[in-house]
Amino acid sequence: MYKQLKADLALLFVAVGWGASFILTKTSLTELATYNFLATRFIIAFLLSSAIFIKEMLKIDKKTFKNGNILGIILFLSFALQTVGLNYTSASKSAFITGFNVVLVPIMAALMIKSIPKKKTIFSVFLAFIGLGVLTLNGSITGINIGDLYTLISSIFFALYIIYVGKFTHESKSVPLAVLQMGVVGFLSLITSFVFEKTVLPTQSNVWISILILSVLCTSGAYIIQSVAQRYTTPSHTALIYTAEPVFAAIFGYVLSGEVLTTKGKVGAILILSGMIITELDFTKIFIKQKRVAKVKE
Repeated sequence: MYKQLKADLALLFVAVGWGASFILTKTSLTELATYNFLATRFIIAFLLSSAIFIKEMLKIDKKTFKNGNILGIILFLSFALQTVGLNYTSASKSAFITGFNVVLVPIMAALMIKSIPKKKTIFSVFLAFIGLGVLTLNGSITGINIGDLYTLISSIFFALYIIYVGKFTHESKSVPLAVLQMGVVGFLSLITSFVFEKTVLPTQSNVWISILILSVLCTSGAYIIQSVAQRYTTPSHTALIYTAEPVFAAIFGYVLSGEVLTTKGKVGAILILSGMIITELDFTKIFIKQKRVAKVKE
């Protein structure tokens, strides 16, 4: 249980980093097209991580190589479909549908790897998903369009990604597994950029600073932490913790840009954080402890 708590806290740190990444990404996209940006971000992260963990990368085995490529392709498809979907749907609907993976992960994990979530986890997932809707949705969500379908498929791929990270990290070396997938995402993004965009290198110093922070902390650090942490926690816990990403995005938006979180947004954030806290509490131990205290008082 203690190892799982540490793993969940590490994943929460990843969610904090990804929450901060929204502002940095906005800065980067002022000069770079989407896939051009992804290629730059992930290739820098891959090269940096490979240099730091050169010994592990030179000793990579076939299983890790295969699994890293699978994860990289799944992660790229998730990014690509979400990006395409944003061209046809609103940002709020995209955020909500993407967050639907918090519901998909427990269901898919139960079917694919026989990982049956606990009752409190199911309740926490439900609570966090409602909170996600309250936090991200603005106005009506009626009317399904092609962008929503693309985003839903993206959410399915991200749910698959979380499940397979949990599976592969037990049968592969965690660090090379994470590093390799960054290279795959960077390479596929570069090819896509060459085909559909005008591929350039950034020229503005503030864009380079944003990309370097994103590459080092929000990509290299984040995916290595996730790969290691998921050895000690469940896919359902991971998906639930990641619902906090928009909460931290709102906090950083307020602190750094003066963006105001509405009352509705605050309620959504509280529901998400409540779901996360509930899943970490051991109610059996709490109940036993209370009974012991009651007996002592008697």
